[in-house]
Amino acid sequence: MSYKHIFKASLTWPHTEQPSLQGLKVYNKNHHIAIEGKADLHVSAAKVFKGDPALYNPEDLLLSSLVSCHMMSYLYVCSQNSIQVLSYTDNAVAILATEIDGSGRFTEVTLYPEVVIADNSQVDLALSLHTQANKLCFIANSCNFKVLHHPTCKAINTES
Repeated sequence: MSYKHIFKASLTWPHTEQPSLQGLKVYNKNHHIAIEGKADLHVSAAKVFKGDPALYNPEDLLLSSLVSCHMMSYLYVCSQNSIQVLSYTDNAVAILATEIDGSGRFTEVTLYPEVVIADNSQVDLALSLHTQANKLCFIANSCNFKVLHHPTCKAINTES
């Protein structure tokens, strides 16, 4: 049995006059996204695409969604396997390839999760669970590019 869940977001872009550049109209790329009950996201294009570098951009948000979803899937499978996770960090990298015509796509994302667990005897299992977490990750399952993992794991035995 499958279930469907609905998520909603509202985007508002305020038109502001911008000077023309070589006869082309240049639009301000700043906008905000509202999700009911949550703080608005202030978004722009990436700096390389003439956006405001102080604001989040769609590329940041896609990568953030992927690393966040993988972590939550990983914590879920660790819980199923009685692994006590003490800390989790990731410094993910995404590669975006663009074409002369202005199109582009992500070609690859590499996750670098660094996990600390409580029990040294579970390190190998904890490392292997990243594969299962990737299979469960909603965002990774929705991507048409490679999602690679280079995890590390260490243990701090909490028993004395």
